[in-house]
Amino acid sequence: MTPDKKIEIVQMLETSREEVTIAVRAVPEAHATTKLDAGRWSVLECLEHIGAVEERLRGRLESSELLAAERAADLEKETKLAALVANRSVRAQAPGPVEPKGRFSSLAEALDHFHTQRMRTIQFVEERSGDLYRLTAEHLRFGALNGAEMVVIIAGHGRRHAEQIREITALLAGPLSK
Repeated sequence: MTPDKKIEIVQMLETSREEVTIAVRAVPEAHATTKLDAGRWSVLECLEHIGAVEERLRGRLESSELLAAERAADLEKETKLAALVANRSVRAQAPGPVEPKGRFSSLAEALDHFHTQRMRTIQFVEERSGDLYRLTAEHLRFGALNGAEMVVIIAGHGRRHAEQIREITALLAGPLSK
């Protein structure tokens, strides 16, 4: 992986982290557990889910096998994955292990967990950037991915739920809350 590509991937992760952080900080703690509809997640549940997914996907990369040779970067696939994962018009069902389970009692606690996971992901990219196109890991929805593709999904997933948090916040602040 080129140094420029490593910088680009780390920037994607940092931008996504910032989007999540800004979205969460706009939520009053009193609204953290508010659900707009049955079957929908609260902001606190969204944040718990983001951290759980990141921990799980990075864990797959950390334990993945190295291919004998580096696969060529497929920038078109990476771009499509980033857009697809962040697109909230396409609903996706979270698998059981990453569904919210009420692990956190406050937004600050959940945000701290997310920041810890993101820091570990960025550290992984920094340390293993030379291997990202040789790592291979399975994603339940997208199949076999190389390390760079998996990291693109991690960043896009954060962006997806930052948007969801912004939507929830707007609805809670709108005319329905008055």
